[in-house]
Amino acid sequence: MQAQDPSQIVHLLAELRQEHRDLDAAIEKLAASLGSDELQITRMKKRKLLLKDTIARLESKLIPDLDA
Repeated sequence: MQAQDPSQIVHLLAELRQEHRDLDAAIEKLAASLGSDELQITRMKKRKLLLKDTIARLESKLIPDLDA
């Protein structure tokens, strides 16, 4: 999804940040359980990192370009 409108970007950022928080909580819960699935935890951590990168890219789109 290519969001160009700042309001769309802000909305998408909110959704991605919520998913990032949810993943963080799920990873903590899964890691704390006995016999946790390390492969599942690794996949969740990779997804979390991808979300973090996507969030950073979208945040940079909201910063106006300034001519030097």
